[in-house]
Amino acid sequence: MSRGTKGDIYTKEIITRILEEGCLDINPRPKYKDGTPAHTLSVNHGMCTYDLTKGESPLITLRPIAIKSSIGELLWIYQDQSNNLDVLAEKYGVNWWDEWDIGNRAIGTCYGETFRRHYSMIDFLNSLKNDPDGRRHIIDLWQVDDFKEKHGLKPCAFLSIWNVRHGRDGIDYLDMCLIQRSSDFLTAGCINQVQYLVFLCLIARHCGYTAGRFTWFYDNIQIYDRHIKQAKELLEREPIECEPKIWINPEKTDFYDFVQDDVKIENYPRQLIKEKNPQMKFDLGI
Repeated sequence: MSRGTKGDIYTKEIITRILEEGCLDINPRPKYKDGTPAHTLSVNHGMCTYDLTKGESPLITLRPIAIKSSIGELLWIYQDQSNNLDVLAEKYGVNWWDEWDIGNRAIGTCYGETFRRHYSMIDFLNSLKNDPDGRRHIIDLWQVDDFKEKHGLKPCAFLSIWNVRHGRDGIDYLDMCLIQRSSDFLTAGCINQVQYLVFLCLIARHCGYTAGRFTWFYDNIQIYDRHIKQAKELLEREPIECEPKIWINPEKTDFYDFVQDDVKIENYPRQLIKEKNPQMKFDLGI
C-alpha cells in the first residue's frame, strides 16, 4: 500500500488525532452561510517538517489542491502587498477571500496591507543576503494596532522566521519556519504549507541560497463539524506514490519578477489524483 507524500502521512496523523482527541468548542465565532454556528473539533500544538533536499513535500494526493491559486495569493500578499480583492481575482484568478469583503472590495488592514505598512521586502532581502548569520530575519503579520481599524480577518499564518545554515557540504541553505495560530485543516492546511514552501524557494533563489528545511508550527488546528464526514473519508483514501518537486523559472532571480506561471510542481500526478481521490465540498465557517 502506498504511503504517498510526507504531507499525506502528516494529514492522516492529524485527522486521526483530531477525531480521537479533539475538543468541541462551545461558543464559536464563525457561522455557516445559513446562520448556524460553525462548531469545530480541535487540538492544540503540533508541527510538520520537510527537508526539501530529501524530496519531502507537504503536498497531498488525498484530494486535489489548488496549487496555482495558492501561489497567486502568496504573491498578492508579499509581492503586491495588497488587500484589494479585485487585484486578487483579476490578476491571480482567486476568489476565496470574497466572503471577508468589508464592503469596498478589500479585506482591510490585514495580510498584504499589514506587510506593506510594517516591512520593506527590499530591506528584508538585503538583510538575508548581507547578514546571513543573523537571527532576526522575521516577518510578523500580527500587528495589534492595525486590528483597531476595520479588517476582514486576523491573519492565521502570521509569523515566519528565516535562518541561513552553512551546510557541512559547503552549501548555504535557507531554512524557514511558519507559525500559524489557527488552521481550518481540511480546506487550507495543505494550501498554507505549500504557499510558504514556495515562498521559501523564491526567497532562496533571490538571495542565492539553496532552499533547505521548511517547518510548519500550528497552535490550534481544527475540523469543522460539517467536515467530519469528509475527514473520515480522507482517512479511507489511499494516497498515490509520488515525489513532488517545485520548479522555478531558471531565467529569473528577482523576487519581484516572479509570476504565477514561473512556479510549477513536477512529478505530481494531478489527473490521477482527480480520478482516484476526487475533490470534496466543504461548507465555510465565516
